[in-house]
Amino acid sequence: MPYIKLEEHLPGITGLLEYRQDSAAPIRELTQFLLRGPNTLTEGERELIATIVSSRNECKFCTAAHTAAADMLLGEQETSKKIKEDISTAPVTAKMKTLLTIAAQVQESGKSVTAESISKAKEAGATDIEIHDTVLIAALFCLYNRYVDGLATVTPTDPNFYQGLADRIVNNGYNRLKQGYDHLKK
Repeated sequence: MPYIKLEEHLPGITGLLEYRQDSAAPIRELTQFLLRGPNTLTEGERELIATIVSSRNECKFCTAAHTAAADMLLGEQETSKKIKEDISTAPVTAKMKTLLTIAAQVQESGKSVTAESISKAKEAGATDIEIHDTVLIAALFCLYNRYVDGLATVTPTDPNFYQGLADRIVNNGYNRLKQGYDHLKK
């Protein structure tokens, strides 16, 4: 049960963002820019960064949501599963492995990111912008994970919920729906 009164039909982050639309607006804008804006990393790769951070933070809502979004964008389910098990053996490029490793280090602490990890990413072909955006996405999802769990938001257990949420994320991005969310009431 959430620690504050939230709309019952809006579990997880959506309820929190609706609760304070004024503070949600800049967070949504940053998230939309980082995960859906122009970038040399694909939208699926950026969702994998959100997935690895959320998984390691043990945020069930965000892990399920971003795993489902990554799976939808990648057109398969194996990659997100494998990165959560072991980045080094996951079916992603060498560059992506180094970036996911950096994201995992950010999840531990910003000070856990090492010069060696950055050097390996650059050797694997990562640009400074890709490294920057990886660190910022990872830090942003640490914020989201702590926001969702810190206020004990509702975490649905039905996988179909996350498929619907992934569809909304993939097709609308991180923008607030123009019509709001009343249509989700049951």
